[in-house]
Amino acid sequence: MRLLVIGDIVGRAGRDSITAQLPTIREKMEIDFVVANGENATQGRGITLAHAHLLFQAGIDCLTLGDHAFDQRHLVKDINAESRIIRPLNFARGAPGQGSGIFSDAKGRKVLVISALGRVFMQPPYDDPFPMVDAKLNAYPLGSAVAATVIDFHAEATSEKCAMGLVFDGRATLIAGSHTHIPTADYRILDNGTAYITDLGMCGDYDSVIGVHKDEPINRFISGMRRGRFTPAVGTATICGVVVDTDETSGLAQRIDSVRIGGRLGVKP
Repeated sequence: MRLLVIGDIVGRAGRDSITAQLPTIREKMEIDFVVANGENATQGRGITLAHAHLLFQAGIDCLTLGDHAFDQRHLVKDINAESRIIRPLNFARGAPGQGSGIFSDAKGRKVLVISALGRVFMQPPYDDPFPMVDAKLNAYPLGSAVAATVIDFHAEATSEKCAMGLVFDGRATLIAGSHTHIPTADYRILDNGTAYITDLGMCGDYDSVIGVHKDEPINRFISGMRRGRFTPAVGTATICGVVVDTDETSGLAQRIDSVRIGGRLGVKP
């Protein structure tokens, strides 16, 4: 199986790049299943059901979320109507929706997707993700119950992300960090067969400050004063993520490659 996992989709630039390019990417790269983080897809904060459906129509199979999961208030009720949107499993005990889901690719192979939030430098304090991820992996063993398992660990601290990868090495196909929007160069296969990357990067305009129009963040850094609102940058987006090829028997990773397409960081598909 070949998986494509895409980092945080930021605003209209990110959405437009997905709708314009993903169908071609899926075909040319022979992708079987696509996971993307959609928590910044609407105005840079959260996602609406309408925008989620546009992304599904473009070829995304599952959308994960993060700390901005419910910034678009209507999703609190809408998420229960759309099983392909996965909020972090440790977001809040009373949160609607699900923290994981099992999906099928076109050949009927089962894919478990888990979304989790880190706790270091993240507010508010979330439940401990490690035992919650452990329980999900125990319930759906890789290579028997499911053909592939993807964990989106939405976290600030690189150390916490590394720990997540090492703790669950050998029990997931891919453990990918998201949230910081900058693609890291440490993509690799860990000792026990799990593919890993500390941060996928974003699907957004890199002529920006992590996807935000650059003027206001720069003003706040220099002056210490707020002059306006943060708004998503609207230039051509770069699609960032990884492609992982799996072993058909074990579900573990055979190969992981970085993907950077279009915009300022990438190349044409």
